[in-house]
Amino acid sequence: MQVNEIINQLDLNYKVFDSLLSNHTLEQSKWKPSEDKWCLLEIVNHLYDEEREDFRARLGKILHQDSEWDPIDPEGWVASRKYMERDYSLTLKSFFDERKKSIEWLKNLRVDNWNVKVVHPKQGEFAAYEMLCNWLAHDYLHIRQIIRLKYQMLEAALKPGELEYAGKW
Repeated sequence: MQVNEIINQLDLNYKVFDSLLSNHTLEQSKWKPSEDKWCLLEIVNHLYDEEREDFRARLGKILHQDSEWDPIDPEGWVASRKYMERDYSLTLKSFFDERKKSIEWLKNLRVDNWNVKVVHPKQGEFAAYEMLCNWLAHDYLHIRQIIRLKYQMLEAALKPGELEYAGKW
């Protein structure tokens, strides 16, 4: 994919996330299929934190050939940042605001070489283009996660077998 196509898809994903994540009750935002799975509230907080502290920030560091990345702990942030105590609507708005900033920033970048690399402590050499692709892949992973969670929420509201007509999941 070309860089501008990836940026356009990240921009379009704003609308996908808006469609999938808007207009949920407090109960729906905190519903989990099991204790070890994330609810919508946790997913939205994760997306917000990743937008600010991971992808945009780290892509900027790669483009400036700065391999001194601040450590992140997305799994640990769920508890340490008390995601379950946060306001769903406020965090969703914050995520959307950050995505808008990201798209504006990406569209205004003037990059001569998207293959510029830094050394990541776990990944080894890591190019700016690769980070951009991973940003888009991260969106897709969470879009899939959200759709699965919404399916499970629907399934939990019905008797076993009542969704068989729709087809196999």
